[in-house]
Amino acid sequence: MQSPVGDSANIGAGRLEDVVETRKRYHEELHQLKVDTVRLAAMAAEQIAAGTEALLAGDLAGAERVISGDAEIDDLFHAIEENAYYVLARQSPMASELRTVIAILRVVHEIERCGDLMVNVAKATRRLYPYGLDPKVRGLIERMGAQAGDQLRLAVVAFDDGDVVQAAAVDDMDDVMDDLTKALFRTIFAGGAAEEASLQRAVQVALVGRYYERVADHAVNISHRVHFVVTGTLADQEAERRS
Repeated sequence: MQSPVGDSANIGAGRLEDVVETRKRYHEELHQLKVDTVRLAAMAAEQIAAGTEALLAGDLAGAERVISGDAEIDDLFHAIEENAYYVLARQSPMASELRTVIAILRVVHEIERCGDLMVNVAKATRRLYPYGLDPKVRGLIERMGAQAGDQLRLAVVAFDDGDVVQAAAVDDMDDVMDDLTKALFRTIFAGGAAEEASLQRAVQVALVGRYYERVADHAVNISHRVHFVVTGTLADQEAERRS
């Protein structure tokens, strides 16, 4: 017959194994959330490039692919949300791990909105068809598309690495997008389009500029979440404290 002491030891060892297995599974789930968040951002970045290319080329088929491709982004976004809520409910993360899960919920929302904005760009391609863009306007939009993609990619790399220095660089990069937006508006309305049709096209191009500017703003918001995860404070709060 096994002694009560032996039984207690076996029970204690079993409980310890359960705790270790639970913690292992928890860290795997947390890692997968970050992996899926990076994948979501990569999909959105591809949409930025594809949407810009379709707009510049007047490619209606390409625009349609961007529009239909948004469903895949939405599906992954909702899956990440659901898994994040599961981790919060079942694992009760603490401290920095809790901040990471909360930040992921905010970050994936920012990324999903980038996808929606590129759907708007694709729809603008339809509205502008078959008219070509002024060469200077084309150049500015091409640069805005590249800038938006670069900011989103850097913001997500900073989030994945927990790098507040890279995150701060996204804020600085946003000044470039602001300058491009102003230059686009000046170019669009410099000619003072008189015809109704020309005015409508000018408005569409101006809206496209706003869409890219908003993508860049979402990238900045993601970069602020990096500061929150690493330090426990929001970037805006830290700036106020130093001022």
